[in-house]
Amino acid sequence: MSAVTRRELLRKIYNDELILAYVEAMLWSSTDESDESGGYPLDENYELEDFTVEGLQRIVSDCEEFLAMPGVEAAIDEEAIDDEMVGHDLWLTRNGHGAGFWDRGYPKKIDKVLTDAAHSMGEQWPYVGDNGRLYIM
Repeated sequence: MSAVTRRELLRKIYNDELILAYVEAMLWSSTDESDESGGYPLDENYELEDFTVEGLQRIVSDCEEFLAMPGVEAAIDEEAIDDEMVGHDLWLTRNGHGAGFWDRGYPKKIDKVLTDAAHSMGEQWPYVGDNGRLYIM
């Protein structure tokens, strides 16, 4: 991704239902690890603006990478899956949250394309840095 400003990244994310839903799922399904029990869900104390520029770039590029994978756009179009659902399920599926594309009742071929593509991206996790900013590993 070329050099893009924080403002441009935020504007892009806020104007893209898929990416925004991806971030929302990331924040409510991840914790801040502030205590032995895992801490609080990130969405209780953090929001999109708390990510570093690098984190924002990674969010955008990961969603774009997913959509560019063979068969993904066609599968989404064939089932007329709305962007918000795709973003939400992409995060949950790639991180093995026990829900996602595979449990929506899509035809097997659609389910397989989307689930396999999400799994191929590997897991990733947001975390709170010492500076209070959100990073992605």
